[in-house]
Amino acid sequence: MQEQDTEDYKKAIARYLNAAEKGDQVAQFLLGLAYDTGEGAPQDSKKAIAWYRKSAKKGFSPAQRYLGEMYAEGRGVQQDYKRAVAWLEKASKSGDDFIQFEIGNMYANGQGFQQDKTQAAAWYLKAADKGFAAAQFYLGEMYATGQGVPQDYAQAYMWVNLAASQGLDVEEVKETLDMLVKTLTPSQIEDGERLTREWLAAH
Repeated sequence: MQEQDTEDYKKAIARYLNAAEKGDQVAQFLLGLAYDTGEGAPQDSKKAIAWYRKSAKKGFSPAQRYLGEMYAEGRGVQQDYKRAVAWLEKASKSGDDFIQFEIGNMYANGQGFQQDKTQAAAWYLKAADKGFAAAQFYLGEMYATGQGVPQDYAQAYMWVNLAASQGLDVEEVKETLDMLVKTLTPSQIEDGERLTREWLAAH
């Protein structure tokens, strides 16, 4: 069975290579993925980068994402956060909430450039508004502390509450929500609950 799988991989890679050399962006991405993961081809990060780049330059968003992540991690290429963000921002135009969250993290942590909490909050909001729980939690914390956004306890409560309601399995989420419940006035909590209901109704 394993020999058959290996043979199938080899045939698939041969097809990808033929199409990739003719300029097919999907085949170029799949060939890059094969070299990246070592499935169907010998693992080779540099070859993965080369094929991802060809596909990414044609505007294929999965290739743009993977290329950005490899620049961020320094796999097969010298680590370069600025290029990572540039490619991830291109990929984000597809509306992928995880990519938007990744970019938010890079701005929040100042990876490769000056830390920018305002940009971080803006990218977290893009992902949070699509229901990405981790982005909702981070955005809620930023509203609670006034980092990158004007301090707003009702917004903080809403976003942390939404993250908690999705079952985000992070102890910090529960601790933050408990802290907000203990700190906020009944009126602020009521506003937060109302905003939560409105957000859920709209999404």
